[in-house]
Amino acid sequence: MSWMAWTTPTALFFTFIAVLLAGMTAWELRAPSVPRRGLLPIATTRGDRLFIGLLGSAYWHLMVIGLTDWSIWTATALSVVWLSAVMRWG
Repeated sequence: MSWMAWTTPTALFFTFIAVLLAGMTAWELRAPSVPRRGLLPIATTRGDRLFIGLLGSAYWHLMVIGLTDWSIWTATALSVVWLSAVMRWG
């Protein structure tokens, strides 16, 4: 049996996602969201926007890795901008 090698960046990534999901859950329990329309062409709640933002961030990383020779930190910066924009104006 082989175990996954948890590097520090991998552990930080999954810890960030877990903290983000816990925070969104607490926020939703404290103040339930109402679907709204924004930048995205559909009505979305905070949870929907988080899911779309995380999915888009994964695509940003795949595009940078597969199509460019940029640093992975560039993909991370693009992902943070994307996630912030979707959460704010999505």
